Amino acid sequence: VFIDEIDAVGRARSKNGGFSSNDERENTLNQLLTEMDGFGSNSGVIILAATNRADILDKALMRAGRFDRQIHVELPDLKEREEIFTVHLRGLKLAEDFDLEFLAKHTPGFSGADIANVCNEAALTAARHDKKAIDKQDFLDAVDRIVGGLERKSKIITPQEKKSIAHHEAGHATVSWLLPNANPLFKVTIVPRGQALGAAWYLPEERQLVTREQLLDEMSSLIGGRVAEELVNGQPSTGALNDLERLTKMAYGMVTYYGMSEKVGNLSFFDSTGSRGYDLTKPYSEKTAELIDKEVKELIEAVHQRTRKILEDNFDGFTQLAELLLEKEGYAMRFCERVKILMEQKGISQNELARKANLSSSGISSALNESGNPRESTMIAIYEAFGLTPSAFWSEGNSLESLSRKQMDLINLFDQLNDSGKKFVMDQAEYAIHQEIFRQDASAQSAI
Repeated sequence: VFIDEIDAVGRARSKNGGFSSNDERENTLNQLLTEMDGFGSNSGVIILAATNRADILDKALMRAGRFDRQIHVELPDLKEREEIFTVHLRGLKLAEDFDLEFLAKHTPGFSGADIANVCNEAALTAARHDKKAIDKQDFLDAVDRIVGGLERKSKIITPQEKKSIAHHEAGHATVSWLLPNANPLFKVTIVPRGQALGAAWYLPEERQLVTREQLLDEMSSLIGGRVAEELVNGQPSTGALNDLERLTKMAYGMVTYYGMSEKVGNLSFFDSTGSRGYDLTKPYSEKTAELIDKEVKELIEAVHQRTRKILEDNFDGFTQLAELLLEKEGYAMRFCERVKILMEQKGISQNELARKANLSSSGISSALNESGNPRESTMIAIYEAFGLTPSAFWSEGNSLESLSRKQMDLINLFDQLNDSGKKFVMDQAEYAIHQEIFRQDASAQSAI
């Protein structure tokens, strides 16, 4: 006999009889306990049950003789996700160069049901584009759609709001890229999805333990968007609501659960058993509550100041990335792809690049791996091997040679304008001009 969601009837019985005089659920639980007491003749019956809330089940239900064993089923790891994808991809027609391992690496934290959903969504995406087979991009689009929601490119956003969103997302991207323990950045976009006006996508490492330094780096990358708005606009906006909510929860968790505060000490007020039930009182005094609030505020303020210094020290690259977002409206920051493009443009082989960057064959292979971003030292070595600064590395190849004659004429005309004229054109064209690259559209031409 299999009972799914057993917490619906197996919840711990109330210790306070005043809440319910005749609870039908408790009657059902009492009958279940009686049937499973081990004294009956039904010795050939095996009972299995499943729940996501084992902590709230009645203790009598969990005693030996009733439910003897507990099997904790965690979310699948990398190898398990590969095997689950293999099952769900059997009936789908895939592109010849399809990489299953790449897909498993890009779905951390996905359950089996999520993976089945990704496969179905990827098939629908390929069908919408009349493709004969499902390729890697279809799966990436499916993951984006499931995690972030539908793209809403038709959503009306003012130029000033779009600029603010771009700087917000660029702040997240810059801080997370520069901190060694933050999750690797995969993609950043200012195209609205679901409830979000923009998003930064990460590939979190599947850690079992998290250190204090790692938590602080994660908190810095969370508040990076808010700090970026303050630096560029001079004032914050409401766009950081979700970031601040997660940041506050992490800070309170560090102080009250993980004992990572010097003043509060190695104390944890976490109730893993759920035995407190309806007890609404806090397990600490009012004085300790004030100390906890003070520690949390100081912790977040320290993270805020640290993040501000990171963005001020890298302000040029940060603003350049924001401008690039405004131009591209969704920039996949894959370091490996940029390296491969430059290798092709400059005619440099992988072995030659490894020699110039003083990297081993395994080191250059790791840098060109699509699963994330390499270490900062490796990236700097590759920048120098190409003879480029970090900002030039990302803009190299975007030259005037790729522009049409009409676009060139418009750029020359634009250069002749005074500062107020240029500002007017950029406002009217919604920042269509970026680093001498003129995106040809009617609003920009009309403004000039």
